[in-house]
Amino acid sequence: MTFSARIKSSFLAGLILLTPLVVTLYILRLLVNWSLQFVNPVVQGTRLTQYTANIEIVAQVLAVVLILGAITVLGYLAQQRIGREMFGNLGRVVNVIPLVSTIYVGVRQVANSLVDRDTAYESVVLVEYPRENIYSIGLVTGESPTVAEDVAGQQLHNVFLPHSPNPTAGRLVLLPDDQIHEIDMSVRRGMRLIVTSGIGTDKTTSTLPKLERSAE
Repeated sequence: MTFSARIKSSFLAGLILLTPLVVTLYILRLLVNWSLQFVNPVVQGTRLTQYTANIEIVAQVLAVVLILGAITVLGYLAQQRIGREMFGNLGRVVNVIPLVSTIYVGVRQVANSLVDRDTAYESVVLVEYPRENIYSIGLVTGESPTVAEDVAGQQLHNVFLPHSPNPTAGRLVLLPDDQIHEIDMSVRRGMRLIVTSGIGTDKTTSTLPKLERSAE
């Protein structure tokens, strides 16, 4: 290897080594600066620096603790009867404002799907989609409406086929029992498999016997 080739190779190796670190630090800096927009007003409004010997960073940490505590208290109140009534009235007020209601409802739906994702689905199944002998992960959400079962002439199940790596988007299909392959996989593990595009899979539990029984 020539001297110039060695220099070029060393430069590229150093660039590959430093680039992820620099990008990570840059993103962290953006996040910190964005967070300070909420933290600094709390520090100034409560005059926390008076209780931290004028050490601003300590006051900012205390402000973060106060903000997290306030969010926790709000979450607790929201789970109680009085909180549900109060926040329910707030939601109804927001819903009558055209542009605000669109943003609010969209953000809330995404937040609810992220928080309640593991509990909203009954089980993980495999569905031959988009064609036979190609299996897609599906999440059973419940039994289909009676009107749909009347048309099909048999019992149907609502199965959500999430996209990978974004499981908040996907396709809802109504399938009979004989087109659903049950597998021994938890919803949490199935979601991890989808989000990681298969990187988060493991082979500790074999699903082949259940697939064979379903095919029979």
